[in-house]
Amino acid sequence: MNPPADAPAPLRLVIGDEELLVERALRAALDEARAADPAADLTRVRVADLTPPELAELVSPSLFAEGRVVVLDAAHEITQDIAAAVSAYAKEPADGIVLVVVHNGGGRKTGKDLVALLRKLGAAVTDCPKITKPAERDAFVKEEIRRAGGRADPRAVAALIDSVGSDLRELAAAAAQLVSDSGGDVTEEEVRRYHRGRADVTGFAVAEKAITGDVAGALEALRWALQLGVAHVLVADALADAVRTVARVAGAGRADPFRLAQQLGMPPWKVKKAVAQSRGWRAEGLVEAMHIAAEVNADVKGAAVDADYALERAVLRMAKARGA
Repeated sequence: MNPPADAPAPLRLVIGDEELLVERALRAALDEARAADPAADLTRVRVADLTPPELAELVSPSLFAEGRVVVLDAAHEITQDIAAAVSAYAKEPADGIVLVVVHNGGGRKTGKDLVALLRKLGAAVTDCPKITKPAERDAFVKEEIRRAGGRADPRAVAALIDSVGSDLRELAAAAAQLVSDSGGDVTEEEVRRYHRGRADVTGFAVAEKAITGDVAGALEALRWALQLGVAHVLVADALADAVRTVARVAGAGRADPFRLAQQLGMPPWKVKKAVAQSRGWRAEGLVEAMHIAAEVNADVKGAAVDADYALERAVLRMAKARGA
């Protein structure tokens, strides 16, 4: 029996490791499933934590015919037994179930072979490549503004990236807000005006103060940000980006900022800022700060009872790591 014409695609491939784009692809899969069945739920599991019997249970049709989206994360880590089980299921997928395989595009041959099979079987594919080049980031911002119903010239796009930084979540949120505030016509002047009024309440402002050891300033910026509704995950992502950037620049040694920018694939202004921010940090402290950033990222995504407290604690711990 063939599924209804409006039924969601039973097999989906999400390829790449740009986190924001991957999350959007998964949200789109769930939204599509819920359009067909509002009761459809989501189950997400890493393939490394899965056994063939558990997979069989996840993709078994419900007695009540409820829809389900099953996401297999990190398929580049898949083992042969799980790959064989997924392959067998994919050849005869069950009605009402959407199987989404998330693969970073690299990894073992087993995972790549599974991706090739799913493509051959007609899986719907969403590419989520890492955005690292300035031109790609420009295109992303322009598309975000267009998606929000606005328009912007290259100068406005450049001004937004200069004001916000390279974090895609921050850029996407800022682009949408600017379109809303400006009525759709995003200009360089609108960007500068918007960020002059809000420069002290972005996730990046919190991160910049935290990474330089300005505890009081970071906590004040954090409280303002949370009060004005900046998402916890944006602040956590900004902290992680700041630590990663300082660690990369510090690890590259002393060199001309423009040469370092080319070597690291980063804008020169960001390299210059990171060089200044790296003063006072030692290798051990940066390792600890990266652990802190990873922990708070998990905390704000559900591991912590109080996300506000988790962010405040992360800021204090980072300051301590800097002085270690």
